[in-house]
Amino acid sequence: MSTYKLNYTDSFVNGDANGLRSNPESGFSDLSSLAQSEKAVQELLIQQTPMQATDDHLIEFSEALRTVAKALRGSAEGKALAQAEAAEWKRRYELERSKNLELLHKVPLNGVHAEESHSHGMDHSAKSPRLRVQENGKLGRHSMERICSHEVLQDGEYNSCNGGNNKLKRKASFKLSWGCKGQANDQHKKEIVSFERGNITTADRSSKQISLTWESNPQNVLIFTKPNSTSVRVLSVEMVSNIIFLFCFHFRWLREHKGLDIYVEPRVKAELLSESSYFDFLQTWEDDKEISLLHPKVDLVITLGGDGTVLWAASMFKGPVPPIVPFSMGSLGFMTPFHSEQYRECLEAVLRGPISITLRHRLQCHIIRDKARHDYETEENMLVLNEVTIDRGISSYLTNLECYCDNSFVTCVQGDGLILSTTSGSTAYSLAAGGSMVHPQVPGILFTPICPHSLSFRPLILPDHVTVRVQVPFNSRSSAWVSFDGKGRKQLEAGDALVCSMAPWPVSTACQVESTNDFLRSIHDGLHWNLRKTQNSDGPRD
Repeated sequence: MSTYKLNYTDSFVNGDANGLRSNPESGFSDLSSLAQSEKAVQELLIQQTPMQATDDHLIEFSEALRTVAKALRGSAEGKALAQAEAAEWKRRYELERSKNLELLHKVPLNGVHAEESHSHGMDHSAKSPRLRVQENGKLGRHSMERICSHEVLQDGEYNSCNGGNNKLKRKASFKLSWGCKGQANDQHKKEIVSFERGNITTADRSSKQISLTWESNPQNVLIFTKPNSTSVRVLSVEMVSNIIFLFCFHFRWLREHKGLDIYVEPRVKAELLSESSYFDFLQTWEDDKEISLLHPKVDLVITLGGDGTVLWAASMFKGPVPPIVPFSMGSLGFMTPFHSEQYRECLEAVLRGPISITLRHRLQCHIIRDKARHDYETEENMLVLNEVTIDRGISSYLTNLECYCDNSFVTCVQGDGLILSTTSGSTAYSLAAGGSMVHPQVPGILFTPICPHSLSFRPLILPDHVTVRVQVPFNSRSSAWVSFDGKGRKQLEAGDALVCSMAPWPVSTACQVESTNDFLRSIHDGLHWNLRKTQNSDGPRD
């Protein structure tokens, strides 16, 4: 406006001056012409002054809007950080509370069994579950030589619903020890950093291959089967018929006390009863409340199917998971090393022990809604064995996800989505999205983008102790969708956040040989990893 006014004024004055000089015969005096020119300029200025003031107000208003938007964004980020921190402290409090309750339950339980042992003249000390943690010198808490099963988890709800009619059986105890099938050579040694006299050195320690040995008798076995499979149904009938003989043959206590119980899904029991009324002895559950109480009962889990059956079995346990013996009856299996045709020999080896197992870590995830009345209000925890997937769903826009690691900003994902995977899930969706294949016993969280709109966005592997938070920003064009092991799909609106960390309850699966051998064999057989025709040796030489 100022430029236009100045140019117009200059042009008008110059033109007027020329007019005075070029038209002296117009009949107007110089003074009257000058007065009229000044009057016209004043009228023009009066007309343009409100327009200039309006523009100034618009500029000030836009600057104020930018300031308010910046303040709102900072407030939203601060609220999200506070929500994540509150949720983390809540989780730590619940874990500490459960540990304290468990310690309180141990004293009366041990005392009761001590009296029973004294009255019957029997020594049950070997059958009581216990947790031994032995430190190897001063290597710290990560150098434990032996790990044993925890005491049975008990709560008031379970005791009240059972009452005195159904007596709770104590879970079978077992011990987990480091090593590789008793080998004492240095082939399976690893190094750990130590500090002595100001010098940083490395010290050897035993391999993290874990062996399971039963210390007391398994009393409850749970069998999961792949649905809608004729071959699985036939094998389940045969296995249930023979599993009692196998257990009684290896554990005389079971034969004498008849304490063996076999649990199956309601669907499986109905199918087996349609075959014969002989299977009426099978145990099952009726509702979700009974499913949540499986972990204090079951000593051993058997799966008949593929990796999906193992995922389904693990999802049934919201806390500790019993050892799983997975039999391969699916199309592709990285967690099912045992062949179904050899189930008798495999079960005999598992019951006889010791047997190598793979500890497969799980992720625990919860959603913090922006609409929550309090920062500590979160949705129910979800336990994931493979991966958590956040994608754009049916939206035509790219996802816009803000990612934080221990409250430190990592990046903003713009693409089809993001995968947060365990190392066991590194051969699943994460692999298809370009992630690395990682040994399942390596603790870590895989951070894999899905079709990122960037040439430099490479996958990451984060340590297992971090907490990852993924938030949908308020300026996102669309919402996002999250799924847990391919199930439980939920929508994430603007301002909602997903928080993921490593769960304290891993899934232990039995190995056919040992964890590394089984892992390498699975990627060779399942993915034909690095399969290439060998080059002939009759070519030119250097």
